[in-house]
This record gives sequence, C-alpha cells and structure tokens, in this order.
Amino acid sequence: MDSSGSANADSDPHGAQRPLSPHLSVYRPMMTMMMSIAHRITGAGLYVAMALLTLLFIGVGMGGAFYAAFGWLGSSAIGGLLVFLITWAIYHHLLGGVRHFLWDRGLYMDPKGREALAIGTLVGGVGLTVLTWIAKSLAG
Repeated sequence: MDSSGSANADSDPHGAQRPLSPHLSVYRPMMTMMMSIAHRITGAGLYVAMALLTLLFIGVGMGGAFYAAFGWLGSSAIGGLLVFLITWAIYHHLLGGVRHFLWDRGLYMDPKGREALAIGTLVGGVGLTVLTWIAKSLAG
C-alpha cells in the first residue's frame, strides 16, 4: 500500500505474482453473462431516461418553445424508438432484478435454472414490451 492507504501494483512486491481479474476475453460468452451485461446497460440507460423525463417536466413547467421541442422529439420516429427502447429497458431491468432476487435466496442456481432464468429475462422483457405497445395501440 502507498502512503494514501490504497494498493499500488507498481510498488507492491507481490503485485506481479497475483492473478488478474477475469474479463470478457477469458470466458466463453453465455446467456447469463450476456443478460448480466444487458442488466448493467439498461440500468445506465434508465438513468439517461430519467434525465430526459426530468427535462420534459421542466419543459412542461416552462411552456412554449422548450415544451414544443420535447413534443417534437416524442412524436418523431427517433423519439418513438427511444420510448420503445426505454420500455424494454424498464422490463428487462425489472426481470433481471427478479432473477437476482431468486439467486440471492439460493433458488435456480443449478446450470439449467440459471440458463432458464436468463432466457426468461430476455423473452419476458421483449414480450412485455411488445404487449405494452400492442395495448397502447389498441387504447388509441
């Protein structure tokens, strides 16, 4: 450790002997790994979505041109795709949280159970997103 109390690989005489943490290039990609990565990406994406929602609320409060700009974005093809992806991110992240909730209790930890939950997260997120948008289109 250096004078600040943190580990420093350059000054640690045993640093070169320690193994490196495994990373994506070490492991063969598998469904649980991909869903874990997607869970992290959707979590970050939802932070961006909340920032956009905050700007929309500010625009509503300010009225005029600011609100019109966000109204245009929301009604454009890009805005529609963005809202669709945010819908998927919400469902995917929610189901990923349920998957981790089950794992935290020691459930479905066997290889088949882990794979089934990972596939369920993917299929469930896409399915719930599509059902939401079908219901939205039927409601008008």
